[in-house]
Amino acid sequence: PCSRRAAAADRRTVTGMPLVDTALAASVASRLAPRGPQLSLTEAADVVTMLRDLTEQAEQHVRDVTGLHGVVGPATVVDRPGWAAANAEGFAVVLAPLEEAFVAKQGRVAATATAKVTALQMGALLAWLSGKVLGQYEAFQPEGQQGRLLLNAPTIVETERRLGVDPHDFRLWVALHEVTHRTQFTAVPWLHAHVRSEVGALLEATKLDDPEALLARVKGLRDLPRTSIVEAFQTPEQKVVMDRVTAFMSLLEGHAEHVMDGVGPAVVPTVEHIRARFEAKRRDRGGPFERFVRRLLGLDLKAKQYAEGSRFVAAAVAAVGMDGFNRVWESAETLPTLVELRDPPAWVARVPG
Repeated sequence: PCSRRAAAADRRTVTGMPLVDTALAASVASRLAPRGPQLSLTEAADVVTMLRDLTEQAEQHVRDVTGLHGVVGPATVVDRPGWAAANAEGFAVVLAPLEEAFVAKQGRVAATATAKVTALQMGALLAWLSGKVLGQYEAFQPEGQQGRLLLNAPTIVETERRLGVDPHDFRLWVALHEVTHRTQFTAVPWLHAHVRSEVGALLEATKLDDPEALLARVKGLRDLPRTSIVEAFQTPEQKVVMDRVTAFMSLLEGHAEHVMDGVGPAVVPTVEHIRARFEAKRRDRGGPFERFVRRLLGLDLKAKQYAEGSRFVAAAVAAVGMDGFNRVWESAETLPTLVELRDPPAWVARVPG
């Protein structure tokens, strides 16, 4: 939207120079994004209409399962270039606090070159991810703008065809997951500030504004084929923050997984079939190149977050019910630590217990 581009331009005017040329990143991603499934204009319009309708239906189901009342509204259905452009803008918001220090450290000419090179890399990454990600809630937005619920229509259709599942049920299943994320952030107002604070602390510990420190970390990487960038770049200071972020993200993902399956076959008749096929897809890491990229980017860590988070939510709800579990949203102090995430009774004893 024009208002978003204007906001991004205003931010660049204030900070002087972005860390990433987001317009270039979006352009690169648009050119490199894999082609979506072949659909006629009528079929494409029907997909968009159904996704929007199912998102509205999902609102009540999420409320019934979670007891949380968040902001309701239509989904923004995008294609792969649109998804990549939205995420490029999100990265710009995340990195904005570091821009002034980065430019001061590198100088304007060097910072400009860095912004271009980083944009090329980010564009290639976003193009690849656009063929994998089904949807998301945009938590990182410029001040004064609400987050959006994005559904990546071509990738949803391509995935449902590859899995051989019922399109209506699969699209509702995906909508339930993303609506749960929107509900989390809009029903629990302090979550936005919390996640911004944690990501800011993570970036500060990573020292992205210090090229010399980053170069030293790069030179020290010897085990990259056996680890991820996320793990390889961790400093001791960053690991402390990363443990908190991992526990938090695992909670959010596990809660969404709980809702996806918690609505049951009365709402999604083929939910068990969808879950079985989807889990099989998660276990299939593709060819050698895809396995390498997934490990490099830490995407296998995200799969682990889904599993650990889902086990935590299921165990906590079984122990104290949904009302007791919802105490997790009271404050940052009631969130599970990484140790508690892997030992739900410890959290139950500390918070609702």
